[in-house]
Amino acid sequence: MTEETAGAQPSLRPALKVVDATLRDGGLVNDFRFSDDFVRALYAADLAAGVDYMEVGYKADRDIFDETKFGKWKFCRDEDVAAVLDGRTSRMKLACMADVGRCNFRRDICAKGNSPIDMYRIATYADTIPEAIGMLEYCDRLGYETTVNIMAISRESGETVKRTLDMLGGSPAKAIYLVDSYGALYPDGVRALAETYLAAGQKYKKEIGIHAHNNQNLAFANTLTCYAAGVNYLDATVSGMGRGAGNCALELLLGYLKGRFDLAPVLAFLEAGHMQRLKEAGAMWGYDLAYLVTGLYNRHPSAAIGYYKNARTDISAFLQEVSSS
Repeated sequence: MTEETAGAQPSLRPALKVVDATLRDGGLVNDFRFSDDFVRALYAADLAAGVDYMEVGYKADRDIFDETKFGKWKFCRDEDVAAVLDGRTSRMKLACMADVGRCNFRRDICAKGNSPIDMYRIATYADTIPEAIGMLEYCDRLGYETTVNIMAISRESGETVKRTLDMLGGSPAKAIYLVDSYGALYPDGVRALAETYLAAGQKYKKEIGIHAHNNQNLAFANTLTCYAAGVNYLDATVSGMGRGAGNCALELLLGYLKGRFDLAPVLAFLEAGHMQRLKEAGAMWGYDLAYLVTGLYNRHPSAAIGYYKNARTDISAFLQEVSSS
């Protein structure tokens, strides 16, 4: 391979959308306690870099989650978002995630004309698709763009995947996301899944997205594999910040997609020490052995999170526990 080939510019499709999910997936690491200055600096970096959507957190139900135990980005009140990002340009849009069963959407999501949020991303499991469709339809009627994330898809059968995609085909979602929640997929497997999603996308006129986790250090590779297959909505986070092993790193993705995006503003954000200060304050994320184990065995990362919270170092015993469970 020549040096020129190794650095060759990928073909950037006009439909390509990059979504920065740092405040949402990363918020799972530090209980959404991001300072206003952090959020403004991240917004400025994303905007200058050419990112299409910045996800600002969750619209979580205040009756389920104690507001005193989380930062405001767990709840994304419209007035809080507007207060921090007042005067923003409309070129880069703001997204917010709402989980099925964890969002009082009829109470807490108002008409688009009264909100700084542009898009709601509905998170669901395969067995709660009817509820997800209800949320999608509600947000669509209020004037929002919508997408849907089918979580933990690596645990579902091919028949379930196809049935789920068919159910979502009639929904107003503009994009359906393939979500490797457990970081269990390899590039060949994620490509096969992506092709199934893309076939449904073509049938129902939907875009397809990828949200990858990094348990096996494959989040970036899996994201590129999906893009090469035709997936257009790509999630990433700065420094890969996200639950457990984290996600595809935004700086890696923008470096690859260098035709339309500018990596320099994100590097400047990192150079300013924003992410380092989060780590110094105790936020922990990224590839490590316990996350590798849960990824290998297609398990929820909660066991690995508990492993580190308990300051365990007996990784061989942990491997035996996970492999036999």
